[in-house]
Amino acid sequence: MELIQKIKKAEAQAQEIIEKARIEAAEQTEKGRENRRKALANAEQQRKKAIEAAVAEAQSRGRAEVEKLKSKAEQQRLELRDKTGGKMASAAAKVTDYLRG
Repeated sequence: MELIQKIKKAEAQAQEIIEKARIEAAEQTEKGRENRRKALANAEQQRKKAIEAAVAEAQSRGRAEVEKLKSKAEQQRLELRDKTGGKMASAAAKVTDYLRG
């Protein structure tokens, strides 16, 4: 009789241990899923920040390049004006002399 009670008690303990193990496994699985979700969310946030930083850098470089090109164009325009200024005055004088006749 006593042996049967010990066997039943051992079976009950084994069943408890199995049930606890199932619960712990389910909790660990859920923790793992939650950790993966957090890691994915973090990675997505980092990706967005990296994209925003790259876009901001590209915009900054683009604006700097535009300013550089504007400055260069203005300088070339002034150089061309200086080069042609004397020729225009000379040509205008020739035309007026021709017209006066």
